[in-house]
Amino acid sequence: MAEGFFKRLKASLSKTRSSVSENLDNVFYGNSEIDEDFYEELEERLIMADLGIAATSRIMDNLRRQVEEQKLRQTADCRSLLIENIREQMAMPPTAYVFLNGRTVLFVIGVNGAGKTTSVGKLAKLFKNAGKNVLVAAADTYRAAATEQLAEWTERAGVPIITGAEGADPASVVYDAVHAAQARNIDMLIIDTAGRLHNKKNLMEELKKMNRIIDKELPFWNHENMIVLDGTTGQNGLSQAREFFDVAKLSGIILTKLDGTAKGGIAVAIVNELGIPVKYIGIGEGIDDMAPFDPEDYVNAIFSTS
Repeated sequence: MAEGFFKRLKASLSKTRSSVSENLDNVFYGNSEIDEDFYEELEERLIMADLGIAATSRIMDNLRRQVEEQKLRQTADCRSLLIENIREQMAMPPTAYVFLNGRTVLFVIGVNGAGKTTSVGKLAKLFKNAGKNVLVAAADTYRAAATEQLAEWTERAGVPIITGAEGADPASVVYDAVHAAQARNIDMLIIDTAGRLHNKKNLMEELKKMNRIIDKELPFWNHENMIVLDGTTGQNGLSQAREFFDVAKLSGIILTKLDGTAKGGIAVAIVNELGIPVKYIGIGEGIDDMAPFDPEDYVNAIFSTS
């Protein structure tokens, strides 16, 4: 991650830093000796910081083992161990960005209000800056002015867009976009979809339909299904991701709006409870306010370790 973006990330995570790092420091430096009360208080603070039960359990198990192995006695000595454990929990799989090495369809899903359409525009700019030949498909044909909104973002990004009539079958837009991508020698096809609630079965079936078109028409392309989650929603965002997981075979998460939340710890919960990496992170409203997710920078920004 570029140094300038890291500085903005650190500034944007100020609320999360207050919620997570400063509250945890009260545990480390408010106690002196490591005992069961210390462990219980630390575990409670981690869960309250939206790290999730699964991640917290793993972190606490590792911490207890390390304390015993290293024969530590003072609570302050546990802070660096905790930070390192969180880093390990956030480790990115080596295949996370393999899709960037070839021609790719990036299918972007999520509920309304998560920042999905703006994320598509920011990703388009990010990939174009990286030298990709990018095409965007406006498959959100239900929401009023959705296509117009996306068109504004693609214009700012400087990439072309395939659209359909309002109310048109989203699958038809996907079909047109797939063939346009082939004809134009596109490297990266990004498909914006309608924001859909996970309890609407018919909309989930539509997601499956669009996926089938992509699988059939572009069988040799990399296929990424990413869900956009609003960082301010905390555990609710995790619930949304769970519901989408089986339908769309999620391969990654785009986490947005971290600049306005104290719930940035949700990234740890997502990675641990779903086994899906956070691949991109948004920290502002600008066209350049998105970058690949770097777990090291994320943890450093929260704990101000560099």
